[in-house]
Amino acid sequence: MSKSSVRQGSDGTLNMTEGSTSKMIIRFAFPIFLSQVFQQLYNTADTFIVGRYLGTDALAAVSSSGTLIFMLISFVMGASMGAGVVISRFFGANDRESVSKAIHTNILVGLIASAVMTAVGVLFTPAFLRWMNVDAEVMPQSVEYFRYYFWGVSTIIMYNVLKGIMNAVGDSKRPLYYLITSSLLNIALDYLFIGVFGWGVWSAAIATVISQLASCILCLIHLLKKDRIYTVNPRKLAIHRYVLILMLKYGLPSGIQNSVIGLANVFVQSQINSFGMMAMAAFGTYSKIEGFAFLPIMSFTMSITTFVSQNLGARLPDRARKGATFGILTTVLLAEIIGAAIYLFAPSLIRLFDSTREVVAFGTTQAHTEALFYGLLALAHAIAAVCRGAGKAFVPMTIMLSIWCVLRIAYIYAVMHLFGEIGYIYWAYPLTWGLSDIIYLIYYLRSDWAKDF
Repeated sequence: MSKSSVRQGSDGTLNMTEGSTSKMIIRFAFPIFLSQVFQQLYNTADTFIVGRYLGTDALAAVSSSGTLIFMLISFVMGASMGAGVVISRFFGANDRESVSKAIHTNILVGLIASAVMTAVGVLFTPAFLRWMNVDAEVMPQSVEYFRYYFWGVSTIIMYNVLKGIMNAVGDSKRPLYYLITSSLLNIALDYLFIGVFGWGVWSAAIATVISQLASCILCLIHLLKKDRIYTVNPRKLAIHRYVLILMLKYGLPSGIQNSVIGLANVFVQSQINSFGMMAMAAFGTYSKIEGFAFLPIMSFTMSITTFVSQNLGARLPDRARKGATFGILTTVLLAEIIGAAIYLFAPSLIRLFDSTREVVAFGTTQAHTEALFYGLLALAHAIAAVCRGAGKAFVPMTIMLSIWCVLRIAYIYAVMHLFGEIGYIYWAYPLTWGLSDIIYLIYYLRSDWAKDF
């Protein structure tokens, strides 16, 4: 495969070192966007069907600790981002042997992490939920849901590892096809288990695990095909020291960053939980809406990371800078348009999940506080994506640790003691987004981030 002659390979890989920067980024981002839409359907289908068939208490149980799951698996997901950067770097340099070593190292590390995460999640779910002030009324269902979820968490981790490998070599289409299949399966199983069989909230977790397993198997079937740059051979699974060092260099900061943000969000969730079941249900519902709303932005940021990494690996820093600028401006514009729509239609969107008056009121207040500031959040994510693609993951880790974790927790702790009103918690997000943007912009505009990759 010649770097100069190949853009879209027959094996699905996409070399982003040639052609229009904007077209390449959009071309790669669009399938990721569709993939994330269907990925979000996993969680949203659980929330929607649980709320409709099992009631507000069950909805609160599912919503009570989504941040808990994020915190526990986010470190692995962040480390996987580092692996993607390493694979993209070798792919951009057309180093097939190193691509193979990076892929096999990444898979083995993912398998080890899956075993650890399963044990931790299953054993400590009740303790985690008590720590988060989950309402006693919904505690039994919360424990039930999250225990079953963690029994199958390995399927979720390994799907993201395998998907990340394909994305790193420019293949964002096949993960989309596989995810569409598994998302439809998830929705069908949710309706079957809850709507038809009348099973409890635990069955929503089982449906998610089965569906993710389907995605995982489909990805693996493709990666096992022979004579491809990404071919996986079980006999080659090993941890290659120099590759692992690079993965840790690029991925460990992202893993720490994700975990720290997850820890901060767990603290926020625990404060929300203290306002009772209606506030819990509203917070969870708004999180689902915001998750969907931000999918185009996250798709562009993932595309930015791969674009920057491949081009710096190919020693094309000017092209990397041009693509980064386009990606940043596009994500901010999209975020503001989407935020305005969420602001206008918030009550109707929340009623899709739960029409209880208190839930709609809480959710609408949060939307009206945060939605018009989505551009600030997009800017932070976009510049962080550039940093990760350039191998400077330490920069977003430091900014997120200081602003999105320490400062956010300190702010919430202070306003809860001074005022004790839930609205002040919602303001923690736009305030910390804006402060982090100031630091990000200073770094992006004044540093030579494309140097010393």
